[in-house]
Amino acid sequence: MTTHTPKPEVLHYTAFSHTPDGGNPAGVVLDAAGLGDEEMLAVAAELGYSESAFLTAPPDGFVGRAYGIRYFSPRAEVPFCGHATVATAIALAERTGPGELVFATRAGTVPVEVTEEGGGLRATLTSVEPYVEEAEDADLAEALAALRWPAADLDPALPPRIAFAGARHLVLAAATRARLADLDYDFGRLETLMHRLDLTTLQLVWRESATVHHVRNPFPVGGVVEDPATGAAAAAFGAYARELGLVPEEAVLTLHQGEDLGRPGELTVTLRAGDRRVRVGGAGARIG
Repeated sequence: MTTHTPKPEVLHYTAFSHTPDGGNPAGVVLDAAGLGDEEMLAVAAELGYSESAFLTAPPDGFVGRAYGIRYFSPRAEVPFCGHATVATAIALAERTGPGELVFATRAGTVPVEVTEEGGGLRATLTSVEPYVEEAEDADLAEALAALRWPAADLDPALPPRIAFAGARHLVLAAATRARLADLDYDFGRLETLMHRLDLTTLQLVWRESATVHHVRNPFPVGGVVEDPATGAAAAAFGAYARELGLVPEEAVLTLHQGEDLGRPGELTVTLRAGDRRVRVGGAGARIG
């Protein structure tokens, strides 16, 4: 006799926007305990969002509102995803109320605080311990070639680096907003480089002011041309900005993302003195 695993309930939420037509959509499965890796991947592939989140039982030793969580793009599992974490936290808070949550991710433990704000909910995650490292000249040249960006179009005040706060991202700063807006890259070439460097996205940045930035995130390794709002990359950028002395040890940054895709979103990056971790927060909304 053949048995079939029941199809899981998949919720649709957007993160880093108050409205369903902004921010970054994510699929959320609040009970994925009966799903295997291939089934989770199949759900994510069918949805086609940049990532979807799947909740499981927490590891031993976790208490309270704690969950295991896994993230899948349409092509593969990823160790951490910020926007799907925010979406999942808001989905849970709608059912059990705001407050503190803890997610056990492949990248480490990620606490999330959900608060009520302006009649809606806002979730703020705290990253794992970040790091920032140099980008090799040859790798930078290959990234620019894949992007079709002349080196002269980079902002020399924000040098290229690889930054991590749960996932690895190559940070490249455009000298002008027009350069950032003109994104037409070689998908296969960039994907090959990113696999070699174990990058999740590229964090492309234009600095409007010391605390306001516009960002875009190519995501070919996930099978997606561009991620509309990227919490993991925002956390990595916060670590980058602090490491390079671009901001004080205590700072709040605002990142605008998704405008060029017609899905505007806003991410708040908070740095605290004496704590190397980075906090990334934003609103969320159910889709449909």
